[in-house]
Amino acid sequence: MANELPNGNGAGAEDTAPSLNALIQYTKDFSFENPKAPRALAQQEAQNGPQMSLQVNVSTTGLGGPDYETVLKLEGKAELNNETLFAFDLSYAGVFRLQNIPEEHIHPVLVIDCARLLFPFARQIIAEAVQNGGFPAFYVPPIDFAALYQQRMQETAQPGAANS
Repeated sequence: MANELPNGNGAGAEDTAPSLNALIQYTKDFSFENPKAPRALAQQEAQNGPQMSLQVNVSTTGLGGPDYETVLKLEGKAELNNETLFAFDLSYAGVFRLQNIPEEHIHPVLVIDCARLLFPFARQIIAEAVQNGGFPAFYVPPIDFAALYQQRMQETAQPGAANS
């Protein structure tokens, strides 16, 4: 009897607390290209390193009820003397269950927090693929998903303002 809590003293508090649970994560699509091998592997010793480019996109899909899929898409390539050394295209996804999160916060949670949870795994997949392709491991630099979200929101707000 000493371990029982009376009603109103924290009982049921976990039922209304916001929660984010990762149910599963997986590689949805992945491509690694090494178009100039083995010649490109010899070019690694060039005095100037390759030019790297990276594009990041986060998309979400409702799966019904409190479950959502977030897909982190990372596309990149390394070029040296206007020739592609390697290129990758990764879509890494997760299914997340969001409970007791206000409707206006669901989209930011999915594209910021869920993407942040997926990022280290996607980063590792790319690093290993680049290394297995015969190049030094390429670690995608840290991404500020909150700043990326704010930038995208500003971009979508500007076309309407520019047309008025």
